[in-house]
Amino acid sequence: MFKDLEGRRSEKGFSLIELIVVLVILGLLAAVVGPKLINKIMESKGKIAKIQIAEFENALQMYSLDIGHLPPTSAGLAALVQNVEGNESWNGPYLAKDLPLDPWQRPYAYRSPGAHNNEFDIWTFGADNIDGNADDVCSWNQQ
Repeated sequence: MFKDLEGRRSEKGFSLIELIVVLVILGLLAAVVGPKLINKIMESKGKIAKIQIAEFENALQMYSLDIGHLPPTSAGLAALVQNVEGNESWNGPYLAKDLPLDPWQRPYAYRSPGAHNNEFDIWTFGADNIDGNADDVCSWNQQ
């Protein structure tokens, strides 16, 4: 009779100590892997922004070939997906999809003529949305 109770008791589940050990191991893994994962996510968002800015540059070149000039700052990048100026030569949309937001869900900034010895400037201030930080992504220092 006692053998049955002992057998059932050992098959019931994990002890409290075993659960605590597993939780401590999971906590240590999260502490080690978590920051690295967050850094990788931030790096990938920066790469996505660089790719989108390159797509804007190509679309602006196509726009300029059709219209004869770049869209003014007032028209912005929206001129790539709709004929905001009413140009008869507009042959868009020049982007495959709607105008994308940056990876941090904010619109890209656009200026023409550019202030950095370029015909135009396109930029995003990154995750912190503050000008001049390391996470800024802009067309004038693309590599």
